[in-house]
Amino acid sequence: MNHFKTYVLLAGLTALFMAAGFLLGGPTGMLIALVFALGLNAFSYWNADKIVLKTYGAVEVDETHPDRRIRDYVVDVKAMSHKAGLPLPRICVMENSQPNAFATGRDPEHAAVAATTGLLALLDRDEIAGVMAHELAHVKNRDTLTMTVTAIIAGAISALANFGLFFGGSREGDRPGGMIGAIAIAILAPIAAMLVQMAISRSREYEADRVGAQIGGDPAALARALQKIEAYARGGAVNHEAERNPATAHMFIINPLNGSGADNLFSTHPATPNRVEALLALGVAQGGRIRRAGTAVPVSTPRRRGPWS
Repeated sequence: MNHFKTYVLLAGLTALFMAAGFLLGGPTGMLIALVFALGLNAFSYWNADKIVLKTYGAVEVDETHPDRRIRDYVVDVKAMSHKAGLPLPRICVMENSQPNAFATGRDPEHAAVAATTGLLALLDRDEIAGVMAHELAHVKNRDTLTMTVTAIIAGAISALANFGLFFGGSREGDRPGGMIGAIAIAILAPIAAMLVQMAISRSREYEADRVGAQIGGDPAALARALQKIEAYARGGAVNHEAERNPATAHMFIINPLNGSGADNLFSTHPATPNRVEALLALGVAQGGRIRRAGTAVPVSTPRRRGPWS
C-alpha cells in the first residue's frame, strides 16, 4: 500500500507538470510537458544517484582515507549494510559545514549514502552510525528512487512555472489561462509540488527512523543525532547547494533549508521532537535497554563519544 501511494503521488507530480504545460501552451504545451515528464522519469531512474551526488559535490571515500573520522564512518556503514542484508552502497562525503546526510540511487544495488563533513565533525561515532543507519533504511525500503525522481520533477515544475511567468507573455491566445493562468501556475505549481513532497517525505522519515534504529541497534543515538543536527541547522549553518536546489530538501535526514526563502513555507520533514519522542518510545518498548555490539545501555544514558569528539 505504501508503494501504491508513492506511485499515485508521482503520477500527481506528472499531472501537475502537464497542467503547467497546458496553461502555458494549450494542448500542445500539455503534450510536450507529458513527453518531457516521461523523459525526466526515465532519465532519473537510470541516473538518480549521479545527479544528486554531483549536485552536492559528494566524493566517494573508503577505509584508506587519512582522516580517522572518515575511516570509522566507512567501517560502520559497511558493517551495518552487512547486518541489514544490503549490497554495499557507495559511501560518500560532502564538503559542507552543515551537519546532514542523504541516500540516493534507483535500487539497493545502485545506492549511495553521503554525509557532510559537518556531520562527521559534530556527532560522536554512535550518533553518526545512527544517522547512516537511517539512510540505509531508506535504501532498504527502496525510498531512494522515489525521493530523487520527486526532487527532479518538482524542480522541473518550478522551473517551467518560472519560465512561463517571465517568458510567456506573448501569444495569449495559445494559453487557455492567458497571463493570469501563467501567474497562477507560477504560484500554485511549486506549492502543489511541495505538498506532494511533504506527503512522500514525512511518512517515509518516520519509517526510516524505525528501521534505522533496528539496523543501528541504538534508537537513543539516532534521537540525540537528530536533536544536534536540528539545533545546528537552525542555528544559521547554510547549505548553499540545498538553497539553490530546494526541491531536493526532502532527501536529507533534516531539512537543510535555513528558512530564509519562500521555499521554506512548507516543511518537508516531520517535527524533530516528534521523531525523537518516537525513537525514545521505541527504546522503551525494547525494555528500556539498547543492545548493540554485545552491550546494554539504558536509553537515557549517553553512550561513549567517538575518538574525534
